[in-house]
Amino acid sequence: MAVSCPKCPSPCRFGVLRTHRTTPSSGPSVLFYLPKRELAKRVSSRRDKNQNFGPICMQEAVTPVPTAKETALKNVENGGLPTVCSDESRIKAVNSTSGKESTVSITVVGASGDLAKKKIFPALFALFYEDCLPEHFTIFGYARSKMADAELRTMVSNTLTCRIDKRENCNDKMEQFLDRCFYHSGQYDSEGDFAELDKKLREHEAGRISNRLFYLSVPPNIFIDVVKCASKSASSLNGWTRVIVEKPFGRDSESSATLTRNLKQYLEEDQIFRIDHYLGKELVENLSVLRFSNLVFEPLWSRQYIRNVQLIFSEDFGTEGRGGYFDNYGIIRDIMQNHLLQILALFAMETPVSLDAEDIRNEKVKVLRSMKPLQLDDIVIGQYKSHTKGGITYPAYTDDKTVPKGSLTPTFAAAALFINNARWDGVPFLMKAGKALHTQRAEIRVQFRHVPGNLYKRSFGTDLDRATNELVIRVQPDEAIYLKINNKIPGLGMRLDRSNLNLHYAARYSKEIPDAYERLLLDAIEGERRLFIRSDELDAAWALFTPLLKGLEEKKIAPELYPYGSRGPVGAHYLAAKYNVRWGDLSAEH
Repeated sequence: MAVSCPKCPSPCRFGVLRTHRTTPSSGPSVLFYLPKRELAKRVSSRRDKNQNFGPICMQEAVTPVPTAKETALKNVENGGLPTVCSDESRIKAVNSTSGKESTVSITVVGASGDLAKKKIFPALFALFYEDCLPEHFTIFGYARSKMADAELRTMVSNTLTCRIDKRENCNDKMEQFLDRCFYHSGQYDSEGDFAELDKKLREHEAGRISNRLFYLSVPPNIFIDVVKCASKSASSLNGWTRVIVEKPFGRDSESSATLTRNLKQYLEEDQIFRIDHYLGKELVENLSVLRFSNLVFEPLWSRQYIRNVQLIFSEDFGTEGRGGYFDNYGIIRDIMQNHLLQILALFAMETPVSLDAEDIRNEKVKVLRSMKPLQLDDIVIGQYKSHTKGGITYPAYTDDKTVPKGSLTPTFAAAALFINNARWDGVPFLMKAGKALHTQRAEIRVQFRHVPGNLYKRSFGTDLDRATNELVIRVQPDEAIYLKINNKIPGLGMRLDRSNLNLHYAARYSKEIPDAYERLLLDAIEGERRLFIRSDELDAAWALFTPLLKGLEEKKIAPELYPYGSRGPVGAHYLAAKYNVRWGDLSAEH
């Protein structure tokens, strides 16, 4: 039975203990459950819907336990990265009155697919290895393929590695993890099959408070069927139920809105965790730390000092093996509208009121709504063609048998975006994303303005860009943050050099950098929504790109061809030059 909180007009949601602070004259504080690491929210009473994805209910108080990440931050020694988790920081929830413990059941829907095998199960094992998962947890694979528990364990074991630091007990931990993995075969649109899954989950939950996480590692056209069946037949009756949804979230504003509307027939907004794995990458996580906790950067983060910002994503391979999927979406939908735009919003947002998920996501939405929709003049598209190099012939995009002949789907795009607010007015934000390019990288490059009246400009000749400071945040590979500065070369003469102040993660930190999926799965279990995309945020993102995408498709604009393994189409350089910008990744020094 839900119990009303004295400070809120409606029942509190189940989660971890929270204190409502009171003034000294108002009496003692009152303790209530709320989602872990989530600020107290006033929640309207839930409508009585037969199709709700599990009840939201009040439970008895538990002893508060610090989150895994909060404890990890205390374990930093000698400049090293914190351990991910420790025994003291494992996720626990014990009902102090009834003595009931809680358990987490993680169901990977689409367990036989590549994403599940290559990313999700290895990430869950890494969390288990570092003691980040609850004491009581169960993992179920769900797919249409007929498979026994032993077969699933064999399949999963082939993808697990002892990469974390090759500790001696890795094989033992692997066996313990696999013992927690089970399989259930069923159709994605069958309520009966999900009811059978529910029976198995309840057997493993053994009367504990049941918390359930569903990871939808399936194509978007199956999302609603899975959510509908799970909501009616396999939702938790006394704990929380959450669903992780993989991209793509639609193809445009209309399809995205339809998907969200259908999901909300069965889910509340705070049960939907739209995952963008780039937001879980270490250097993207560090972006706000770099800006908001360093006085040397925060005052410079504006149009007064920054000349342009570049968000660059490139891969040195094509769409081999994914041509059929990719042709339906293209590079703009696959990379720019989600990964790069999310990074842009984090980079450009105003200082949030707090680190609470809603405060951060509010500021990101403000950035997106301040931007004007992209037009055809703001973008250059390309498609890679066949190229022979070193005696090896690399195929063209349309050579892929799964790609329609004469396809106009872009494999490269460069775009210029602008934020119409007081901080960023007039500053070009240039995005570039492409496949089959000369290098593999993902980075943010911040080019600062020229020094007014630079006394040493003659030392740089006519190329003033050589005298420009540049901050580079390399997201992958070989993670690093470095600042390009001008420096005098030792000697009797006045010769200047452009040098890097370099924070190279591999050299500075001995710890393994967690995979993005590890961070995001842990956040979903803990109820931390900061790195997941809210529905209004998704709407604002699609509003920027939908007019452009419709224009490209309606006018059948042909992409500029570029050789496999090259630096991309020439048009990208003209687009940058239009705004007096030079791509930073094309210089000899990078």
